[in-house]
Amino acid sequence: MTTTAEQLHPPVLEPGDYTKYKIILGGLGIIVPVLVAVLFYFKGIFQIEGAAAHLYWLPALNAGLNSLTAIALLVGFYFIRQKNVLAHRASMLAAFGLGALFLVSYVAYHSQVPSTHFGGVGAARAVYFFLLLTHISLAVVTVALVLFTLYFALTGQYTKHRAIARWTFPVWLYVSITGVIVYFMIAPYYAAA
Repeated sequence: MTTTAEQLHPPVLEPGDYTKYKIILGGLGIIVPVLVAVLFYFKGIFQIEGAAAHLYWLPALNAGLNSLTAIALLVGFYFIRQKNVLAHRASMLAAFGLGALFLVSYVAYHSQVPSTHFGGVGAARAVYFFLLLTHISLAVVTVALVLFTLYFALTGQYTKHRAIARWTFPVWLYVSITGVIVYFMIAPYYAAA
């Protein structure tokens, strides 16, 4: 039995055995965060001499990409509430693309440039580290959530897509917004690094 959404919007991927896609997405959901962690832990091994001087603008780009991702997520949410599935799909694919660009830019910057230390004190310091800790923790989870939410949509498993999207949307939106806030809180200290 198919739902109206399934009849109007068939799966993007051809029907069949999706096991290989599950394995690929599950692997990426684990491998991507682990690779990012390895790049940070072994930062010196992957550094390219002189690269840091050319990457100073990437944190601002990353904040812009996070802002655009949050906007695309909100627009996608609006469209699905209006039952405009095609516009929702376009918005969410835009959010996914922006998120992927962010991840590449983020890794490029942080694998080459020394970490900047937050110089704020008092309540600002507590707020910054709370936001940073929750942002990083949820960002790790967001990778797998986004990949499986996308998988269920592309394979036409809309009931599962809706169920996981109820978790993915607020977590991804929080990660995108707090990424921008963290950027603005630490930006004054970049020059001091």
